[in-house]
Amino acid sequence: MQLTGDRFTSETAQLGNDISTLPNFPAEIRAPAGTLPGVSSFQVHFADYDILTPGDAPNVLVAMNPAALKANLSDLPQGADIIVNTDEFTKRNLAKVGYATSPLEDGSLGAYAVHPVGLTSMTVGALSEHGVSKKDAERAKNMFALGLVCWMYSRPFESTLRFLERKFAKRPDLVAANKAAFQAGWNFGETTETFAVRYEIKPAKMRPGTYRNITGNQALALGLVAAGVRSKLPVFLGAYPITPASDILHELSKHKKFGITTMQAEDEIAAIGAALGAAYGGALGVTTTSGPGVALKGETISLAIALELPLVIVDVQRAGPSTGMPTKTEQADLNMALYGRHGEAPLAVIAPKSPSDCFHAAIEAARIALTYRTPVILLSDNYVANGSEPWLLPEAGELPDLTVSYASEPNGEDGRFLPYLRDPATLARPWAIPGTPGLEHRIGGLEKADKTGDISYDPANHEFMVRTRAARIEAIEVPDVEVEDADDETARVLVLGWGSTYGPIGAACRALRQRGLPIAQAHLRHLAPLPANLGEVLKAYDKVVIPEMNLGQLAHVIRAKYLVDAVPFNQISGLPFTAATLESMLEDVVKNG
Repeated sequence: MQLTGDRFTSETAQLGNDISTLPNFPAEIRAPAGTLPGVSSFQVHFADYDILTPGDAPNVLVAMNPAALKANLSDLPQGADIIVNTDEFTKRNLAKVGYATSPLEDGSLGAYAVHPVGLTSMTVGALSEHGVSKKDAERAKNMFALGLVCWMYSRPFESTLRFLERKFAKRPDLVAANKAAFQAGWNFGETTETFAVRYEIKPAKMRPGTYRNITGNQALALGLVAAGVRSKLPVFLGAYPITPASDILHELSKHKKFGITTMQAEDEIAAIGAALGAAYGGALGVTTTSGPGVALKGETISLAIALELPLVIVDVQRAGPSTGMPTKTEQADLNMALYGRHGEAPLAVIAPKSPSDCFHAAIEAARIALTYRTPVILLSDNYVANGSEPWLLPEAGELPDLTVSYASEPNGEDGRFLPYLRDPATLARPWAIPGTPGLEHRIGGLEKADKTGDISYDPANHEFMVRTRAARIEAIEVPDVEVEDADDETARVLVLGWGSTYGPIGAACRALRQRGLPIAQAHLRHLAPLPANLGEVLKAYDKVVIPEMNLGQLAHVIRAKYLVDAVPFNQISGLPFTAATLESMLEDVVKNG
């Protein structure tokens, strides 16, 4: 289903529609087939106008078995189309998910437009002369379904045929079989009278330029590549495979020609240790993980803070605690990112708002790390990482110049090298590369003396260094937060979000404004330090609402820092907010306060 959804998305992107996707799949490698926990789904929302979410209520559901029908039926509006693979509605498969009778026969689907199709048997029949086994023929039923849905929505299909040629290049028989299955699905839609309507969605009006469909993990990886090029530094990724961050490692490993080195470490601690060592050696050090991995990396993150070296830590959040739900989404690592270290150990924290924004967020994380010599935690999440949307390829010259200079000579008045003599604007210390003559200095986690970097247990020096490290983070220049619909002076409610809540919040606020209800929206990319104008913005509204996929972590920060009575609205279901849920809640706040 993930492959099928990805191919439909690619064809849709090439047609020029705006798109947003929501892959949803089990954590198990081989989840029990035909059971509710084993259902894998891929939701696609596409339109001829700007869209912000994968949609709340699908207009068409393709149910490959009873489990898929039962797991997704509650999401459908009345009148929605349901394409059902009747071959899988056997007594055994119905019993697996608790159906006493077949919903195809008991009238329970009367509110929907049901299209019974023998996807499996028709695929096997279409491939009977292609010389493939029955098992391989049955596996091609997803291509039959893809061909049918592509016909329904007038999608092009040439790139899918090319994809099949690449994927099964060593098995010409499977290339021919999957192509035939796809064509059979298309022809079924063309010739049958089951479907009364065929749709055509014209390209969206978008800014001129070259676009590609991209997931958040792909965009983040390319952002790190771009950061390396724009900083003229080698990029080193130390990573241990973990869902849902592993795709960043996979993508970066393809780009060695841009000075990218990737290392799959034996564990999370080794991964960040290698990345920090690379930063000490003059590279842009990066490590990628999810929440459980950040917990293991905590001590080395604190070491990077004490050493004051640039390091980017990517946390693609998933539902926790512990192993939790690895393939489901959550925003519950904010507290850990802000405070999850021993001692006073502040660092910078940023979060992308969408899949394509991951590219720019990665460059921004690198800018902060390199300029201010600090670790930066980049908080993505499962929804952003695996979702996809069109991405406008930027011109390379438009990307920020991240060039940095290594220390090249002693900086003390007496000809000594002072490793903690700071830049007065950024409070960053010099970046001295090992082996540079005359720049020998002490390294390690014990407290350092100001300027000299010698080990120091002096109380006054410790307080000075702690406060200076905190001041360095507060000195980071970040853009002011912008308010959408700020010109509407009648808006008394501000919705504040961060990370992947941007899409659902934006869609809900857009719907309310279209209905004449005034409401303002602001979104935070920088979570530490917070934008300088945020306090002023918050106090300009009577009510501040903060939707989060946690139990109110940003709301607690806002209430504590700005003494604003922020109202949290929380969901921790492993799924993103729907726009309809937020619209209903915000309507009540706007009307009733």
